[in-house]
Amino acid sequence: MTPNRLESDVNLQEARASVVTELAAVCRIMGADSSLVLGGGGNASVKTVVTDITEATVPVLFVKTSGHDLATITADGFAPLRLDRVRRLLPPVSVPADQLRNELRCALMDADATDPSVETLVHALLPDAVVLHSHADAVLALCNRTDGAAVVRDRLGSLCVVVDYAMPGPELVATCDTAWRARRGDEIGLVVLGHGLFTVGETAEQAWQRHQQVCAAAEAARHRPTLVAEALPDIDPAELAHFRKALCDQVGHALVVRRSRDSQTAAFVADPTLLAATAAGPITPDHVTWTKPFPLIGRDLAGYRSAYDAYFAAHQVRADAAVTMLEDAPRVVLDPQWGMLTAGRTAREAEITAEIYRHTMDILAEDVALGGYQPAGLDHVFDLEYWSYQQQKLGRITQDAELSGQVALVTGAASGIGRGCTKALLDAGACVVGWDLSEKVFDAFDGPNYLGLQVDVTDPSAVSAALARQVEAFGGMDILVVAAGVFPTSANLGELTAAAWRRTMSVNVDAVMELYGQSMPLLASGFPYGRVVLIASKNVAAPGPGAAAYSSSKAAVTQLTRVAALEWASAGVRVNMVHPDAVFDTGLWTPELLAARAEHYGMSVDDYKRRNLLRTEITSADVGLLTRELCTASFACVTGAQVPIDGGNERVI
Repeated sequence: MTPNRLESDVNLQEARASVVTELAAVCRIMGADSSLVLGGGGNASVKTVVTDITEATVPVLFVKTSGHDLATITADGFAPLRLDRVRRLLPPVSVPADQLRNELRCALMDADATDPSVETLVHALLPDAVVLHSHADAVLALCNRTDGAAVVRDRLGSLCVVVDYAMPGPELVATCDTAWRARRGDEIGLVVLGHGLFTVGETAEQAWQRHQQVCAAAEAARHRPTLVAEALPDIDPAELAHFRKALCDQVGHALVVRRSRDSQTAAFVADPTLLAATAAGPITPDHVTWTKPFPLIGRDLAGYRSAYDAYFAAHQVRADAAVTMLEDAPRVVLDPQWGMLTAGRTAREAEITAEIYRHTMDILAEDVALGGYQPAGLDHVFDLEYWSYQQQKLGRITQDAELSGQVALVTGAASGIGRGCTKALLDAGACVVGWDLSEKVFDAFDGPNYLGLQVDVTDPSAVSAALARQVEAFGGMDILVVAAGVFPTSANLGELTAAAWRRTMSVNVDAVMELYGQSMPLLASGFPYGRVVLIASKNVAAPGPGAAAYSSSKAAVTQLTRVAALEWASAGVRVNMVHPDAVFDTGLWTPELLAARAEHYGMSVDDYKRRNLLRTEITSADVGLLTRELCTASFACVTGAQVPIDGGNERVI
């Protein structure tokens, strides 16, 4: 079948707006089905004809670019390649694996496009206009039985060409080329054992209908057991944080660790037979960059390292293989008491790994119940993991930032300085748990790196529960930013009530003392060390009239924090303070309060905002940037510091 020709000659952008947009719409439907696509996996392509800048007619292959997620893909997520140029790389030509990326980039019609998929050659090989590829659970479940190859050929051979596993790239192309040439001629797809399903069609809709048809045939041959148990109970957050610290130490950089303890996980980790079967390898080698070849059973990291070395040697991995991101440290930990832990450089990585392994547990339990689990393509696991093309793909999915993998808690995160600190830390790559009394904290920020919790910081039990929730979500605490506080209505000493005094002290001092006590075991396991930043106030050094409660509370909490710096230094925890002034975009400053303070000083509101030596206005974002910097390596040798951010104040200086 030749590439689709549109009704009239079109350029690349017009093709994107038509056939590629249609393909993207189908891809989003397919990508939303977790039984087909996990962790950005899956693939798709369409062949068409365009007119290039020289007015020449050019057959083009639009293929999904590496790193894009099918669930959210648009037409811009497909790279255009000169189909004739790509097909010159097909058998009998054999492109060395380390040269594949360069050859594919040379075929691009858009120099700015992201790298085409590693499976581009397979898409070029199959002659149909549209090709869809997934790692369908139903197909992989059949493939990984002890008699998997025979079962797949029996159940799916009437619909698809079936080939043995081969590593994506040149090896897979050669295998598929031979099998496709020998086909009957009425097949609607291709099954690669241990890898997944390719279906073809004249249109995206036809290829999708055929994909569903094959998956339904595979699903009909499954016999899935039900994994049910009571969800696992709470564990000591400090123990989990300590384990995360050991894991980070082993790999040499920060990791997010996510705990799963649902009923499915609880049933799986309670079954010694299933736990033992995990050592056989992943359900597809394509998952290895997320899950590693096998999980750690229990918590013995040193034992995992030895097992990894033995696995490495047994499968005769080439000696010059590059070191991967996590080298010989686990990405998945299965423990009968803890459930499942998954690790990644970001919360998204840990989340993807957890999702992949939940599907792995289902398939593994099914195959064990049917006689045994024997993953296809096992000998290629390390080759795929260490292949530079695969590592580059992972790098595109997750871009490292200065605080990637680190976990922060910010109190008062829904507004003002707390919000500014949260944004600055998120922008630097950290995972942030935001606390606030306001419900606005839940949706203050989007994305997997943020967790908003409504917490009353004066309630010790609420603080304890929130810290436990943080550790289950991200694994620990590396950074604590204390920004929650109250500023009572201005009142001179003769007017200040005991209730206002006690309320101010309760939030600004007592709650911080409680938080410090509960956080210390977590901060002691921070990576590379724990850090605390207290948002204090200029009023510590230069109190103002009418602010006795606030000034006293900030002086007291500063002294408390100085003691923390003294006591926690032996644990490597850095404790520093910032003293903002004239930060008026916060919840502490109502228009009425601002007007009253300006009137007290005989100033306009605008002049009052800039009443500093630099005549500048300080914002919550400015304080956030300073706070973030105090949490970086630039201040690794600093503790107990008090840093003003006030535009310069004569009374302080």
